[in-house]
Amino acid sequence: MQNLKATTVLHIAVIAATGIIFFLPLWWIFISAFRPEADIFKFLNPITIETFLPTRWTFEHVIALFQSTFGQALFNSLFVAVVTVLGGLVVCTTAAFALSVIEFPGRNLVFTIMIISFLIPFDAIALPLYEIMRGAELQNSYLGLILPGLGNGLAVFLLRQFFLGLPKELREAAMVDGMGWFQVFWRVYLPLSGPAMISAGLIMFIFQWQAYLWPLLIAPATEYKVAAVSIAQFSSAWGIAFGPIMAGAMFISLVPMIILVFFQPYFSNSVAATGSKE
Repeated sequence: MQNLKATTVLHIAVIAATGIIFFLPLWWIFISAFRPEADIFKFLNPITIETFLPTRWTFEHVIALFQSTFGQALFNSLFVAVVTVLGGLVVCTTAAFALSVIEFPGRNLVFTIMIISFLIPFDAIALPLYEIMRGAELQNSYLGLILPGLGNGLAVFLLRQFFLGLPKELREAAMVDGMGWFQVFWRVYLPLSGPAMISAGLIMFIFQWQAYLWPLLIAPATEYKVAAVSIAQFSSAWGIAFGPIMAGAMFISLVPMIILVFFQPYFSNSVAATGSKE
């Protein structure tokens, strides 16, 4: 019994230490957004309590950040991510339903290609994709930012595995009642897939929110810049304004953190269910 308690305490201590290790750099970025510029790196060596608890506070970096084009860029990031999630869920749920429920020639081949697609780094296909988008005259447009995120292979995989875990008797009973494939999808499978859809939505949201290379290539115009790209305006050959950069990093980090805090239970349950097969 004592050994069990000691093991439990050790596990808790390891988890707490790991959490602190990951939390401290993030906390340092957050509080650096409210330090005077001269104090941002002043207390890094040696590390003391003042490294993580500022003695002087200022809001000048946040003010400078939103006096620039960052506010518009933050809106662009939110708009692109939300529209991608809404449109992507339509694409990914229908694709996952077809790959898990409907029997058709080459289904396993299509699924294999889809698996390979999300294993390829996006950077490897960014330039060919840019050429396609340029040919369609989609540079500097919301559509050019959104389209590549609609078909997310990882989201399709997650939803397919969830659909495979649902009893096939539900589908058979619905078809006996005269439902077609779309009715089975819309009235039987979709209402049961809330947790999986939330998880797929989170994957697509994070994919778009943290994107840097693609927005930099396809939408360099100021009115279409996203938040991650907009921060770069505070770095130039004449110097780097670390304060506004820290403030921008804080806002970019807070949005997905807040979303994940609310939806993390659904994500965990859905991922745990992906191992189920019919």
